[in-house]
Amino acid sequence: MAKANVVEADLTWFNGSFEPRIQVVIDATGQIEQVGYLDLQPTIRLEGSALLPGMVNAHSHAFQRGLRGFGETFPKGAGSFWTWREAMYELVECLEAEEFQNICRMAFEEMLRQGITTVGEFHYFHHGPTAPDLSFDDLVLAAAADAGIRIVLLETFYAHGGFGEPLSGGQQRFATPDVESFLKHVDGLREKHESNMCRIGLAAHSLRAAEPDEIAALLAYAQEHKMVLHMHVEEQRQEIDACVKAYGMTPIELLLDRGMLNPSVTLVHCTHTSADVIKRVAETGASICICPTTEGNLADGIADVPAMVEAKASMCLGTDSNARISMNEEMRWLEYVQRVRHETRGVVVNDSGQNAAALFNTATTNGAKSLGIRAGKIASGTSADLIVIDTQGISLLGATAETLLPAFVLGADRGSITQTCIAGQWHEWR
Repeated sequence: MAKANVVEADLTWFNGSFEPRIQVVIDATGQIEQVGYLDLQPTIRLEGSALLPGMVNAHSHAFQRGLRGFGETFPKGAGSFWTWREAMYELVECLEAEEFQNICRMAFEEMLRQGITTVGEFHYFHHGPTAPDLSFDDLVLAAAADAGIRIVLLETFYAHGGFGEPLSGGQQRFATPDVESFLKHVDGLREKHESNMCRIGLAAHSLRAAEPDEIAALLAYAQEHKMVLHMHVEEQRQEIDACVKAYGMTPIELLLDRGMLNPSVTLVHCTHTSADVIKRVAETGASICICPTTEGNLADGIADVPAMVEAKASMCLGTDSNARISMNEEMRWLEYVQRVRHETRGVVVNDSGQNAAALFNTATTNGAKSLGIRAGKIASGTSADLIVIDTQGISLLGATAETLLPAFVLGADRGSITQTCIAGQWHEWR
């Protein structure tokens, strides 16, 4: 357990701006007890540094970190999401327990060094190579505990290999039992693992892998137990076409038609979602998780982010396949891809026209909302999940209180982050 501390940096991101002389009181449980101009004697004085809330990675498949560097040679006709998926299945079929856990731990450790304090692990790799025993669920949680990162395990239902198709090949290691048995397993995970550093949420992999009635049952359980529910939707045109063929409407239209969206639900990708449907999603309070570097790596397409901003949708960010782990880069790609596409600057902005602050919210408060955790901002009653950046380092030298956040979000990265704090536990990276 962490000891109580009074933390003071030269500048602290507090109520939407960097302010001097702000002190943060962290209690012995790792919660922020007080924050403000408190005039206390600091026990941790961070000179030449600024204090920010830790970033929240709302969507990760940690095991896919094992694919980094692979699949980047493209014989003619081999460069699509679907050919990448076959390479991912090849990895799945050969991973043993120890290597799986090591890859996951490596991904989580890298996240910590990048200022990510909570990961939403969209976990569907459930089984070892010989038996459908759901044993890999414990392994991914052990990897997070070893790394020291806060995890929301999005335990994923995966029962079908496509619309009206059985599971095949590597998908067998993703297989879940019927909904009732799956939710009993979730009960056991919650009882065994939930703590200050671990929460259990739910996910339906996609409408390819879970039928509407199954998703409805998952959602009912999630609402009963105040859990979040995440789901991949409309990442690929082929997926949308198949859903229209099976159900007569797109995946999100189907979810809207059946009343399955609410503020506890997060839709991941929405790459090919129309502006009118985005507006309807925003009206339900559901979150949209964009994973820009993965969507770029896999050639998914470009989401209609201007429509999401216009609709005031709650956008968050994920590192997804973990080909690159950097929330700074996810923030930049979220903005810059749109600038290139629309030939205009300042696409993701808040009501005051601030770009960096709006981007930083996608990586902090909006991610915390998506995962149902009290984090993502420096405020009393939230977890003491924090990052320290070096304002005297080469990346940020010369920045003022007014320019520091844009300099960090748009011009810096891992090298400027010197410490990460999770629930009052400090990790130094110098």
